[in-house]
Amino acid sequence: MPKPIEKVTLSTQVAERLRSDILAGAHGPGEQLHEVELALALGISRGPLREAMQRLVQEGLLKSIPHRGVFVVDLSEEDMLDVFFVRASLEEAAVRRLVSHGDRATTARHLTVISERMDRAMRGGDHTSGGDLDLEYHRALVDAAGSLRLSRTYATVQAETRLCLHRLMGGYRSRDDLAVEHFRLAELIRTAPVETILPELHRHFGNPAVILRRLRQDAPDQDRRQAR
Repeated sequence: MPKPIEKVTLSTQVAERLRSDILAGAHGPGEQLHEVELALALGISRGPLREAMQRLVQEGLLKSIPHRGVFVVDLSEEDMLDVFFVRASLEEAAVRRLVSHGDRATTARHLTVISERMDRAMRGGDHTSGGDLDLEYHRALVDAAGSLRLSRTYATVQAETRLCLHRLMGGYRSRDDLAVEHFRLAELIRTAPVETILPELHRHFGNPAVILRRLRQDAPDQDRRQAR
């Protein structure tokens, strides 16, 4: 029998809209979200909005401070390093499981297809889609390990990972960097021993703090160019 169609509640729709706006930069790091203003702007009551905001608090995109309000999370360098530490640990476990028990050829083909989409997005200057596809790629890698609990654990840091990726996406010196690294990793996953894959995986992650500092250094130069 076909599965019944899942009903999407208003609060779910609002959560998706707020999540998209935060990742697109419409609400900046540390910005307070005011219930009355948002409810009016979205044309909804405050009940579904509160439910949506609470969902994003649980995901790690928003932070609720008693007696002050709800704010967009502002990830520090230490936060980003911690998120990437957890990601690396989980993905290393996924690679080891995939190499020993998984379908490496099918996984490599799937990752290559995602890399091709990522390449088109980055060449077109669409960094938002590039960030989404980066997360899709790594989530597919973890899921390929065939461990429900590993995938579930990875999902707990997914929102913060997504936020990190979107913040760091502009830090790649070349638009080709992101896709090329993912193509290379997919090819290694196809046939290489785990001792070759893991160093490449960790090299690919890099140091988010360094990329963040680079973005901050580049920002004044971009502002000066725009002012001319």
